Amino acid sequence: QDGPQRKKRKSEVVEVDKQLDILAIGTAVGSILLYSTVKGELQSKLDGGHDNKVNCVRWHQDNCCLYSCSDDKHIVEWNTQTCKVKCKWKGDNSSVTSLCISPDGKMLLSAGRVIKLWDLETKEVYRHFTGHATSVSSLMFTTVKPMNENKPFDGITGLYFLSGATHDRLLSVWYIRSDRKEKNAVMSFTVTDEPTFIDLTVSEVKEEPVKLAVVCRDGQLHLFEHILNGYCKKPLTSNCTIQIATPGNDGDSTPKPVPILAAAFCSDKQSLLLVYGNLLQPIIEKVSLNTTESHVCLIRDIQKVLSLKTDVAVTKVKTPVVNSDTKVLVPGIPGHSTAVKTPSLGKEKNKRKPGETEESIEERLGALDIDVSKVKTPGGLPQTDSFAVLLVQGLESNDAEILNRVLNTRKEHVIKNTVARMPIHAVIPLLHELTKRLQGNPYSASLMVRWLKSVFTLHASYLSTLPDLIPQLGMLYQLMESRVKTLQKLSRLHGRLFILVTQVAASEAAQDVTEVNQTAKLVYEDESSEEEGSDDEMIADKDSDENWEEDEEKEEQSDEQDMAVEKEINGDSDLDPENESEEE
Repeated sequence: QDGPQRKKRKSEVVEVDKQLDILAIGTAVGSILLYSTVKGELQSKLDGGHDNKVNCVRWHQDNCCLYSCSDDKHIVEWNTQTCKVKCKWKGDNSSVTSLCISPDGKMLLSAGRVIKLWDLETKEVYRHFTGHATSVSSLMFTTVKPMNENKPFDGITGLYFLSGATHDRLLSVWYIRSDRKEKNAVMSFTVTDEPTFIDLTVSEVKEEPVKLAVVCRDGQLHLFEHILNGYCKKPLTSNCTIQIATPGNDGDSTPKPVPILAAAFCSDKQSLLLVYGNLLQPIIEKVSLNTTESHVCLIRDIQKVLSLKTDVAVTKVKTPVVNSDTKVLVPGIPGHSTAVKTPSLGKEKNKRKPGETEESIEERLGALDIDVSKVKTPGGLPQTDSFAVLLVQGLESNDAEILNRVLNTRKEHVIKNTVARMPIHAVIPLLHELTKRLQGNPYSASLMVRWLKSVFTLHASYLSTLPDLIPQLGMLYQLMESRVKTLQKLSRLHGRLFILVTQVAASEAAQDVTEVNQTAKLVYEDESSEEEGSDDEMIADKDSDENWEEDEEKEEQSDEQDMAVEKEINGDSDLDPENESEEE
């Protein structure tokens, strides 16, 4: 390798130059388009690798090789010369959303939520990293050489790489170790919103800091400058924040923010290329770096820059001259106005049939008359998007009337949609307002619990990335802890009070109950039947009395007869007592 290198032939150089001018574009149907930026036309199309949306495409150092990942969970290695699949393997159990090739070209980083480091020769996993709670949107190496130069370098051990995810305000930095013990991030950078574009300068020397430019969804640019030298517990904040705004002239005294779309470091590492304005016609500007100030606001008049100048000879469309104070209420590109065709009265003839009669003014006014009672006025509560706007306005102005109107909503779907559509920066003020209302009326507290549930469900990832989460939500946490501790005692007290109240109510109800009168409300008496019955009873009584007397007489006679018979048997006669004495 120390000897003189072989000179490349002209054909090889031309082939490499041509290959560098090709742009690879992944599509939603799974194919990849190779577009020639020099010729301005489609060069070739790569098919047969993916059957779902392509999420990321990365060129290898060998220009004939291309790597892509998709929602179909696979990673594909392409040969761009033959336009065929060279290798395909499963990258994750879910969608693979980002790729990055190592500086030496022997390793590949892939990520869905979990980050994996692959050996490109064996297509096996070399290391696992924890990753993010949401889908990873960006992966890139921050160093090309290990910081510890005493140990031998195998091409990957000792390097740092950066990762960012959707709906995550933290950018994590990972360190590739020789062992498999440590899988967590060694440090992190915090930004104001979800990152949409990231660029950095690779550190080649140990003392050289890594410069990082992060464009967020809110249109701000954050610049970081840090020397990677190991573990850092606290998230690092930006050294400088850049914003762009309009001057606010021409009758409008309020400057308007201009979103920054992308940013990239120049080759000298001391200047930036900024892309801002409209997506249809962005503005690119070179800006020198100045990290001494923590906040920089650039004033740019984008209306003058975006005004389109068309040559009459090139196009036949005539753009009308519009005053600067005119407000266009239709969508379109700035500088264009909707062409309205006015009828030419001189050329058109009034074609009226001879039999037609012209309507009178009274009939025309009657046709234009609108019954107010038939017009439906929008009533009731506003829609969910209106609720989100009202909630943000109430939080910013601290208007109790607006907040009561929104927060007293009981419908679960309205609460969820409102919380989902509200901006991220209003989440913390909403939690503070809910905490204040939880300490008030118990009826209001029960409604606030529904809002808290929706906020924690929909914005948990955002809240978990806040560096000052504990001081922000400390009062709410203590309030919830105190309520949970007293819940068991309150449940017991509720049970006892319920028993006492029911017993008192039952005793009062028993006292109020009067004795029920069980006498018949109506009695029917049949006179004829009772008289007949009484006569029969009297006759029966008389018969029974006569029979009883006859029975007694018969019994006396039978007794006398029995006594006479006995006397005869004994030889006794019916003598007088005087005769008996004479005989003696």
